[in-house]
Amino acid sequence: MLKRLRNHPPFLLFAFLMPILIMGVYFAYRGMAPFGSSSILTVDLGQQYVDFFAYFRHSLLHHPSSFLYSFSKGLGGEMLGTNAYYLFSPLNLLLLPFTGKSLSAGILILLLVKYGLASLSFAWLLQREKLQNGSRLVAFGTAYALMGWMIANQLNLLWLDALFLLPVVIAGVLQITRQKGARLFIIAMACTMMDNYYMAWMIALFALLFFIWQLSRNDNPFKQKLILGGHVVIDGGVSALLASWMLLPSIYALMQSKGNYTETQLKWHFEYPPFKILAKLVPGSFDFSQMPSGQPNIYVGALCLIGACLYFFYYHDRWQAKLSAGLISVFMLVSFCWPPLDLLWHLGQYPVWYPSRFSFVWCFWIIWLAATTLQPEFQLKKRESLIAAVSIAIFTVILLFAQKQVSYIEPAEIFIETGFLLIGICLLMFNYQQSPVLINSLFCLLIVVDVATNAFVSLNQISYVSQAEFGNYTTALNSGINKIKHKGTGFYRVGKNFMRTKDDPFQSDFYGGDHFGSTMEPNISHFMGAIGNPEGDGYITYTNGTKVTDTLLGFRYYMAARNNGYSGGNAVLPLTSTRPDWKHAATVGQTKLITVKENKDVLPLAFGASRDIVNFRSLTLDPLAYQSQIFQTLAGRGNQPSFFQVQNFDHVDFNNVNSAQQITGTTFRRKKSGKAASVVLHFRPTTNNSYYLTLGPSVKDVANISINDHPLHQYSTYRDTIVINAASHVKNQDVAIRLDLKKQTMWLQNVSLYRLNQKSFVKCRRILQSSPIHITKLHENRLSGWVNMKDNQVLMTTIPYDAGWHVKVDGHPVATEKVLNTFLAVPMTKGKHQVSLTFWPPFLNLGLGITIITAVGLVILDKKHLLNKL
Repeated sequence: MLKRLRNHPPFLLFAFLMPILIMGVYFAYRGMAPFGSSSILTVDLGQQYVDFFAYFRHSLLHHPSSFLYSFSKGLGGEMLGTNAYYLFSPLNLLLLPFTGKSLSAGILILLLVKYGLASLSFAWLLQREKLQNGSRLVAFGTAYALMGWMIANQLNLLWLDALFLLPVVIAGVLQITRQKGARLFIIAMACTMMDNYYMAWMIALFALLFFIWQLSRNDNPFKQKLILGGHVVIDGGVSALLASWMLLPSIYALMQSKGNYTETQLKWHFEYPPFKILAKLVPGSFDFSQMPSGQPNIYVGALCLIGACLYFFYYHDRWQAKLSAGLISVFMLVSFCWPPLDLLWHLGQYPVWYPSRFSFVWCFWIIWLAATTLQPEFQLKKRESLIAAVSIAIFTVILLFAQKQVSYIEPAEIFIETGFLLIGICLLMFNYQQSPVLINSLFCLLIVVDVATNAFVSLNQISYVSQAEFGNYTTALNSGINKIKHKGTGFYRVGKNFMRTKDDPFQSDFYGGDHFGSTMEPNISHFMGAIGNPEGDGYITYTNGTKVTDTLLGFRYYMAARNNGYSGGNAVLPLTSTRPDWKHAATVGQTKLITVKENKDVLPLAFGASRDIVNFRSLTLDPLAYQSQIFQTLAGRGNQPSFFQVQNFDHVDFNNVNSAQQITGTTFRRKKSGKAASVVLHFRPTTNNSYYLTLGPSVKDVANISINDHPLHQYSTYRDTIVINAASHVKNQDVAIRLDLKKQTMWLQNVSLYRLNQKSFVKCRRILQSSPIHITKLHENRLSGWVNMKDNQVLMTTIPYDAGWHVKVDGHPVATEKVLNTFLAVPMTKGKHQVSLTFWPPFLNLGLGITIITAVGLVILDKKHLLNKL
C-alpha cells in the first residue's frame, strides 16, 4: 500500500487538502471558532446568512413547510424563491449538527470544505484534459481555490459553490465541442441553476465565451461550428427546463421583489478609470473599502499571470484561437468597469456591495490559459527572459503610479509582486528534463506561497464578530424565545427592544416583524415605513411600534432587555428600541437578561372587519394618522377623529441656538461655534396614556436625542418619519426631550408630539375582537379554522398578500383581495364559516411538470443512445 502511494501519489486528494490546510492555519491563527474566541462572521455572513442557516436547520428538522412560506420573514413571505438564492447548496447539510452559538464553527468548517472542493474540481478538470499532472495539479488547484475573488467573497458562502461547479460545466462544454454528447453539460448546468441561479447565469455566459474560444481552436467547417453552437444553446435550454421546478417560482418571486429595482436606464461612461484594475494584480490588494465598491478581485498569483500572457506569444495555437482569446479577455475586462456589460453579467441590476461578482470566471480563464501554456517542458530562452524582465520593470513602474490612485495597496506589496514575477521568470528558464522533481516542487511552492500570501494579507484587513458577541446574544435570545414558546399557543408575533440582526426571527425560530433579504417584497417595506418603522430596499424592522400597530399585527409578546442588555459589564443585547408602553404589561417570564411581557388584547391573524377597508385610500404622510385611519376604518368608524391628538410642549429651552415659536420644520443654528448647543422640549402628561414623538429621517443626522437624560435607543437606519414612544403611565411627571446639535445647524423635520386617546382606541379594538378567527390547525404554509362574520364584513388578515395564497370558505374556493396594498382579505357573507388558507408557490406545479417531463425525456433519449446527439 505504501509503495503504491509512493509510486502513484493521490494528487487530487492533495489538491483538495492544500487550501483547507492553508486557510485552516490562517483561521486558527486568527482564533476563529472552533479555534478561539473570534468567529468567521463578518458583514453579510454575520448580519444575514448565519440566520438563514439557522432557519435552514429549523425548517429541515422541525417544520419543512417553512421551505415554502415562513412568518419569520418579516410579517410573512414566500421562501422557495428566497431559498433558491440563499440555501439550495446541498453542502448546507453539513450544518445540521451545529446549533445555537456553535453555528459559527459549523460555518467555518463548511467554508473550508468549499475551499477544498474548488481546488479539487479544477485539478480534476486539468487531469481529465491532460493539461497538467502530478504536483502541478495541486499548484493550479490551489491557485484557483485561493483566487482573489474567493478571498474577498468567502463571506458570501451562497456563491462559493460556483467555483467547484464551473469546472464541471466547462468539462461538459469540452465534451460538446468534441461531439461526445451533452449529458455532462446538461446535468452540470442544471445542477448549477438549482444550486444558485444567480451564479449560474454568470457561468452560462462564460461557458458560451469558452465554447466560442474552443471552436476557434480547430479548423472545422463554419457550418459545423454553427451546428455545434446550436447544440450548446439547445442544451442550455434543456438544463433550464430540467431546473424549471425551481426557476419558475424563483423568477416569479424576483418579479415581486428584487425585480422592481431592475435598471431601466443605462450609463455609458466608465464606472472608474480602467487602469485601476492593474492594482488588483498585487497581493493583498483588498480592504474593507473594496466591499461596497471598487475594482474586481482578480489576483491569481504571479506565475499564472505570466502563463496567461505567454499564451498569446509562445503557445502553439491557431492565430484565430489567440485572437478570440484576446477578444474574450478584453470583453471581460471592459465588463468590470462599463455599466452596460456590468449589468449584463449581474442580471440587470448593479450590485449592492461586492462589485464585479462575476470576476471568478476571469480568474478561471487566466489560470486555464496559464495551465494550457505552462506545460512541464515549457522553457523560456535567455532573450525571452530578458524581454519578460523588462516588461516586469515597466509593469512595476505602472503599478507604483496606480498605487497613488487607490487606497488598498502599498509600495511594499508591489515589490513583493515584482519579486514573485521575477522568481517565476527565473523558474521558467530551467530545463525541466534535468530535474523534473525539483522544478515541479519549486513550481508548486511558488504558486502556493504566492496565493497564500495574498489570502493572509487581504484577510488581515477585515475585522470579524467575536464569538462571544454572537454566541452570548444567540443564547440569550433563544432562552427568551423558549420562555414564550412554553407559554404561548396559537399564532402570535414577538417584539423586542434589542437586535443583533434583522433576521433574528430566523435565528431563533419565531414570528417577528424584522427581515433583511434580497427577496423582500417592496410593498411590505412601504407599509412598514408608512406606519413609522425603519425600512429600506430589502429590509424592514419593527422597532417603532405603537399600541395600535401591536394590536393590529398581533404582537402578543414583547422581550425587554434587563440591565440595558448588559451582563458582567459586557453589552450582550444591543438596544434598538424605546417602548415604555410595554412596561405595565403583564410579566409572564424572565431570564437572566430578558423580561417577557404579554398583551392578551392583540388581534388574531385574521378577524372580521368592515368592508370599507377594501376601498380605503390614504394620502397622509403622518404615520400616526395613517395607523389611526387604518384601525378605525377596519372597525367601521373611519369618520371619527384620530386616535392620536397633537400635543403642545409646555415649554422649550433653547441653549446656544436661536429661539423659535414652532419646533417642527425649524432649522436651529449654533450661535457660538465649538460650544454645546441643544433644544430641550418639556411636557407634563395629563393622563397615563401613551405619548408618541415623530421624527423625520434627517433628525438622526443632526441631533443626539435623550429623554429625561437617558439616551434614546433607536435603530439608526431609516428613511421615513418614525414614531418614538416618548412616555407612558407618567401622569403629572415632567418629561424632557433633549436634542443636542451634532453640527452647526439642526433641522427638526416632522418633530411633533401626540397623545393616544386610549378610550377611543379600546372601543375600536373591542369591535374588531368580536369576530376573531378560531384557528384549529396551523402550519407555516397553511391554516384552518372558523369565524363568525357580521353584516358588511370581510375577513381581514395580517398575512401579506401573495398570489400563492389559496382560500376556501366552507370547502369552496374563493377569490382574495389585496387591502392597504399589503394584506390579504377574504370577502365573506354573514354567519359562521369554516375557512382554510393554503400557500403554494405560483408556477411551482408548472415547473414541476416541465422538470418531470424533461427528466423522463432525457432518460428515454439516453437509453436509446440519442442523448449524445443533442
